[in-house]
Amino acid sequence: MSPNIRHGPTVPAEILPAAWRTLRSAADSGTANMALDLALLARAQASGEGVWRCYTWRRPTISFGRNERVRDRFDADSVQRAGYDAVRRPTGGRALLHAREVTYSVTMPLARSVPWQLAYEAVNAILLSALHTIGVPASTVDAHAAETLQPDGPLCFDQPAFGEILLAGAKLVGSAVWREGDAYLQHGSILLHDDQAGLLDAMVATEPTQRALRAPPAAAGLAAWSRSAGRSCPDFDGVADALEHALGRNVGARGSVAPLPRDASVQASATREERRLSQASWLWRR
Repeated sequence: MSPNIRHGPTVPAEILPAAWRTLRSAADSGTANMALDLALLARAQASGEGVWRCYTWRRPTISFGRNERVRDRFDADSVQRAGYDAVRRPTGGRALLHAREVTYSVTMPLARSVPWQLAYEAVNAILLSALHTIGVPASTVDAHAAETLQPDGPLCFDQPAFGEILLAGAKLVGSAVWREGDAYLQHGSILLHDDQAGLLDAMVATEPTQRALRAPPAAAGLAAWSRSAGRSCPDFDGVADALEHALGRNVGARGSVAPLPRDASVQASATREERRLSQASWLWRR
């Protein structure tokens, strides 16, 4: 059964903070990217501000979900042979390959009494609004039609979950979440190109018949859609601009959006987190 979709979810104003910062980071390693997201999560709890960050990856990198079991599918040697790096996210979800994409992260205060699903819907509504402004006819998966996904199983872009964003029936944006105390982290990949089949090259078993059985369904990508629509594909800055403008529209007169200034405490926190995330005991713990 194909998922039900809706084109215009609304953002409950009371869910998102009024004060926001924006950040565009230079390409970095997987552990550095995840560490900075965690440092910004801690900042959200302390400052009461949200941060909307856009970033890329220095090398193609596989990220595993926080509780995903990967030992029987990937190992350090198989990932290295494929020419990729690997990192385990602090958020849930399943394996995906970060390559030609725009990665976003949202860190913000969120009271423990507020269900995380409301924050998830609010962030996804901003993502959808941004895509619509650059002409992408994306939609979201209705909660009643989506399946509950377990941490072990198909790869991230195999199946759309509740609230995730589709383009022409295929998954365009894969997102994952984590909440800690009174703060919330959501980050994910907006695919410029569908590189997810490259995950097969990094799996432990690579016999042709097994590869065919595991081949993920095609994900959506902005480049392929743009070609079919006779348009030029938006680049990283074009997508990041659209995201920041959509955030600004949502905040409106009730709040503020400004660039994030350099913060030594955030950098120190990120450095500590990077040391932890780079340990094999974290990456290969399941």
